[in-house]
Amino acid sequence: MTLYSSHIPTSWFQKSLLTLGSGLGAFFNPTRDEFIATFGETTSNQALVFMRRKMVEDPEGRRILRDRPLINSQTLSSSSLRHSPAESFGEAYLKFLETNGVSPDSRKRVQFVDDEELAYVMQRYREVHDLIHTLLGMKTNLLGEITVKWVEGLQFGLPMCVTAGVFGPVRLKPKHRQLYLRTYLPWAQEAGRTSRFLLNVYFEERWHQDLCQLRKELRIPDPPNSAATNPYDVSLLYRTDKSEISNTDFIFEAENRRIEN
Repeated sequence: MTLYSSHIPTSWFQKSLLTLGSGLGAFFNPTRDEFIATFGETTSNQALVFMRRKMVEDPEGRRILRDRPLINSQTLSSSSLRHSPAESFGEAYLKFLETNGVSPDSRKRVQFVDDEELAYVMQRYREVHDLIHTLLGMKTNLLGEITVKWVEGLQFGLPMCVTAGVFGPVRLKPKHRQLYLRTYLPWAQEAGRTSRFLLNVYFEERWHQDLCQLRKELRIPDPPNSAATNPYDVSLLYRTDKSEISNTDFIFEAENRRIEN
């Protein structure tokens, strides 16, 4: 029996096969988004239960579960996002989308989560991933993706995020690995442990909020890059070194990857 419009019911055995197949498929065919999405869904049940509990325990999280807002081009066009003032969170997010050529409609629908509310929690995570990138001031290069995955892994416990945070650094170039160990890893661990649970943020109500004020409210430390000293120069938040991206960065893009050739 289907539990929501995109649901595909599967048995435990089928899920095991999907996990194995999607994991191998993602490794050998990193441009196949469906492998990444499937692997994330079939390995995240316990994490999703934890995430839902955290949302239920928080007033803002409960409102999100009640309202079930979606982030896509239709909902964004009808919101006040396009009228976000300078130096706001909304302005930073718009520039993130425009600079990277990313569409909020690119998120795949959840299929293999056998609980309607947990499926929404997973969908919400996928749709706010780029908002978390913007909030943390992280670029979408390899170093930035690993850093974001550390924060998400510590906050949400999603296996894909944890795997990326633990094993991703081996793929960094030596100079970036030193920077990661010295600066980015300690920062990500602090942000992941001390920040407010980010899935409890009703981002759609924060477009006009000052970016620095929002970070302070959520207890997010200043990003360990040039944007920390000039937080309103949002152009500093985005990709500048395409050589740091390869077509095997699938694990760091998790549910909503962005591949550059």
